[in-house]
Amino acid sequence: MKKRITKIVAIFSITIASVFTVGFTESYFEVSKNLDIFATLFRELNIYYVDDANPGDLMKTGIDAMLESLDPYTNYIPESKMEDYKMMTTGMYGGIGAVIQTKGDNVIIAEPYEGFGADKAGLMAGDKIIKVDGNDASGKNSSEIREFLLGQPGTTLELVIERPGTEKLLTKIVTREEVKIKDVPYSGMVSDSIGYIRLGGFTESASAEVKGAFNKLKEKGANKIVLDLRGNGGGLLRESVNIVNFFVEKGTPVVSTKGKIKDWDKKYVALNDPLDKEIPLVILVNGGSASASEIVSGSLQDNDRAVVMGSLSFGKGLVQQVRPLSYNSKLKVTVAKYYTPSGRCIQKLDYSNKNSKGKADAIPDSLITEFKTVNNKRPVFDGKGVSPDIEVKNKLLSEISTSLLIKSLFFDYATQFRLKHDSIARVEDFAMSDSDFEDFVNFLSDKDYEYTTESEDILASLEKATKKDKYFDDVKAEYDALKEKLNHNKKGDLHKFKEEIIRILESEIVSRYYYQTGQIKMALKHDIILEEAIKTLNNKELYNSILAGTNK
Repeated sequence: MKKRITKIVAIFSITIASVFTVGFTESYFEVSKNLDIFATLFRELNIYYVDDANPGDLMKTGIDAMLESLDPYTNYIPESKMEDYKMMTTGMYGGIGAVIQTKGDNVIIAEPYEGFGADKAGLMAGDKIIKVDGNDASGKNSSEIREFLLGQPGTTLELVIERPGTEKLLTKIVTREEVKIKDVPYSGMVSDSIGYIRLGGFTESASAEVKGAFNKLKEKGANKIVLDLRGNGGGLLRESVNIVNFFVEKGTPVVSTKGKIKDWDKKYVALNDPLDKEIPLVILVNGGSASASEIVSGSLQDNDRAVVMGSLSFGKGLVQQVRPLSYNSKLKVTVAKYYTPSGRCIQKLDYSNKNSKGKADAIPDSLITEFKTVNNKRPVFDGKGVSPDIEVKNKLLSEISTSLLIKSLFFDYATQFRLKHDSIARVEDFAMSDSDFEDFVNFLSDKDYEYTTESEDILASLEKATKKDKYFDDVKAEYDALKEKLNHNKKGDLHKFKEEIIRILESEIVSRYYYQTGQIKMALKHDIILEEAIKTLNNKELYNSILAGTNK
């Protein structure tokens, strides 16, 4: 124990020495003093605490708590999590190639990736994991099971699974592979002249995949492009710069960064000749579009090069860098803020000034500043994400659909459907019949999917208010009649929202046969935001007026 403590203190001494060499002379004493306090406290805890304490766990807790006081993007990455770091930057990892999720007391296969180990071994969505290499999986969550499934490509593991509708347990031998998650999971023509590219991430291959998809679409006759960044949480900054470069002239400003260290005061410009600087372009964004997605959409908007459509983006204007630490661990640390060509920073939350509850507040409207786009001087704003040029919002799901999703009943029915049907029609032709829908209704007959509607919530509030004001007895008869009416109407919600429910079911079912590609293609068939993008691209006058800032 004493040798271990001596070693830990020695490490802190080395850390202190390295901090001194950085050159932060103003905080020299403060840093030295607090590192010394931390090292001695850590030593005393390990020596005198009444129970055995794991030094590694103590240190991890201390590090996590310290970083939590900053922003959510500054994280410690221990050596044991290097596979996660690798996947974050490259999109690759060693594993079976499947999404898993916790369901009750078990972990199930939520989605096998097409063509990888899990798929090749015959694993299907809905399979419940019972054992992994002889280890009981019950009571473990998806994070714990994931550690068993990750590993060196070429190695094998034995999974015992329980498949709904199958009496006996099944044993599957799965070979781990180098799994690469595509940054462009789908691209295709959405009309005779319009190409569509879904970009899901910004790993090392993002720009190469976008370039490949773009060139193929051009070969198919695309002379207009929709680039879909909805739900894309970002990634590598350089990949966002490369993608903007595809559509702007060489030398065009793309983004700049400013940090405490002068090395992070940088300006990024388009370094290469573009793929196409004239092709009409619509960028789709939503609240899940963050970071690198906002650099692409914000930069192309500021350069008056693309129409941005959808809803307000996430608002992450911060840049992270990964720094090496001792023992193969790393620190992902926020080092700068980025600014689009107009000069705006779209960071929404102010992590430097937290409220009394320790939470970061959104930058108030009074501090929002107007900027101008580079060429056409259209107004754009900082401090709240990228605002679309045309706002188009998806319809909110009904309460009954939301409840069915939360209870995984769409998922469970699709699992049952797949076991009963070996194949379905092509995605373009697949549609649930009325008899299929009634089968789903029957499937739900013994399931719990209780929910309250907005009307019922308002009625409950009314009851509470009238009782407080002593009026409830006077309106009780009318209240009971209205409550009964609402309950009666709710029984018909399955049929009232039949069209919405069918669309969700079709998407879930298609994914069981045609994987992620099929699910995306099915979703696009009913995508009202994509429809608006197609209309805008097909209306040259409208498209040009938006970029010119003359459209009202």
